[in-house]
Amino acid sequence: MEEDPKLREITDKILKAVEERYGFVPVSNKILAERPDMYVPAAEFSKSVLDREDGAIKRKDRFLLAISAASAVGGEHCLRVQIKHAREAGATRDEILESIAIGTYMAMTMGQSYAMRAFADEYGIDY
Repeated sequence: MEEDPKLREITDKILKAVEERYGFVPVSNKILAERPDMYVPAAEFSKSVLDREDGAIKRKDRFLLAISAASAVGGEHCLRVQIKHAREAGATRDEILESIAIGTYMAMTMGQSYAMRAFADEYGIDY
């Protein structure tokens, strides 16, 4: 596939900004950046929903939500990055710990929900 030079330029600028802001470029960014046609829209979406100064949800709280989500889905690397971002945005140790607890609780209840429905189906229990 032929690469669009304008998208390559945008990709390189985004990667440089990520490295300057966070001190590293996540491996997923490095790999996806090999395809600027996919990387640029993904990076723009990420910035629009998570890493911006304005929005209905405060920046710090968006990172705390990301911590809960990463905890729930087992996103080990995302979790580490989001904890760092949350701290930089002013989140306290307790806020981060509670966010982890919320995410892991939701993951547990999801597992229970699927398992209990399978159990109920097997034993003819109405729900």
